Amino acid sequence: MHTYHRLPAAMAYGKGCRLWDVDGKSYLDGLGGIAVNTLGHAHPKLVPALQDQVAKLIHCSNYYYTPNAEKLAARLVELSGLSNVFFCCTGLEANEAALKLARKFGHDKGIERPEIVVYEKAFHGRSIATLSATGNPKVQAGFGPLVEGFIRVPLNDIEALKRATEGNPNVVAVFFETIQGEGGVNAMRAEYLRQVRQLCDQRDWLMMIDEVQCGMGRTGKWFAHQWAGIRPDVMPLAKGLASGVPIGAVVAGPKAAHIFGPGNHGTTFGGNPLAMRAGVETLRIMEEEGLLQNAAEVGAHLKAAFEQALAGNPGVKEVRGQGLMLGIELARPCGVLAERALHAGLLISVTADSVIRLVPPLILTRAEADEMVAILVPLIEAFLQE
Repeated sequence: MHTYHRLPAAMAYGKGCRLWDVDGKSYLDGLGGIAVNTLGHAHPKLVPALQDQVAKLIHCSNYYYTPNAEKLAARLVELSGLSNVFFCCTGLEANEAALKLARKFGHDKGIERPEIVVYEKAFHGRSIATLSATGNPKVQAGFGPLVEGFIRVPLNDIEALKRATEGNPNVVAVFFETIQGEGGVNAMRAEYLRQVRQLCDQRDWLMMIDEVQCGMGRTGKWFAHQWAGIRPDVMPLAKGLASGVPIGAVVAGPKAAHIFGPGNHGTTFGGNPLAMRAGVETLRIMEEEGLLQNAAEVGAHLKAAFEQALAGNPGVKEVRGQGLMLGIELARPCGVLAERALHAGLLISVTADSVIRLVPPLILTRAEADEMVAILVPLIEAFLQE
């Protein structure tokens, strides 16, 4: 089906932070499969582990235990300070499970029509429920009636959150991305995150943080909310968790970990042996190679280089983000830059019409970061002069 505006390239293979198309042209990967290829392409430690697993067992079913699922869950619990994990296959499914958790949390408290606070410019997926939670009328158009039970508020405004929920006994959860990805690389401020945590504690709401795109080491901590020193009650993950093998997870703390019982939720493919092995190995390699530190350091270098190169250009509104999740907002829509960058040998995306998004593999080197700047800055400058 014609569901994508594809760029004119077909990728054949990759190595590290580079991809080659079927014609042999090479590209520096500034997109990482949209924040998925944590370890880049064909990582020498990941490939043999996955080959080994494919030769043993790819899929069985959730009627039985999967040793690597227990192992991966234990690591995620350790890294997050939370207590239990449900595995699925995508970020959408992880977010959908979070919404179901919130609703059942409400029903268990006797709330017949639970309501969940969500945010302007949010993106949580394209199923009917996650689409309803999303704050983008453009992707919702044509798919009504949307699911009810959502209250929408602006980012970083605690008073707006209090006003929107004032005297409403049906509110059960607050659901947001620490850094909005599709919405334009918009971050929740640390102080705001702490205020929301406090409000959730006061009112017995679940704090649910979608770390699908900004989690998994991308900002220099395992999960972006950790910069604020808080813990959520529910945390959906996906994308970079298995470095390219489809995976999703919902990590829950004590308040939400035992809401689901047998029969309340499930999945055919979630928690399969291949994805679980990929997750276990991804985390191991990230630790062995110090990729959180690399994301923080190379990300800071990349951001500073863009800020310096684009300083004083009136067409550049802001360079923002953290670690290797960066957005360059221009003063006008710049969708054409994705294809121009492709022709210049760099993969990027443009989101929220006017924000260039960079979410490269976490193995990116300083030299590759400098190369990215050298390719992209002239393209931005030429575009802004048109």
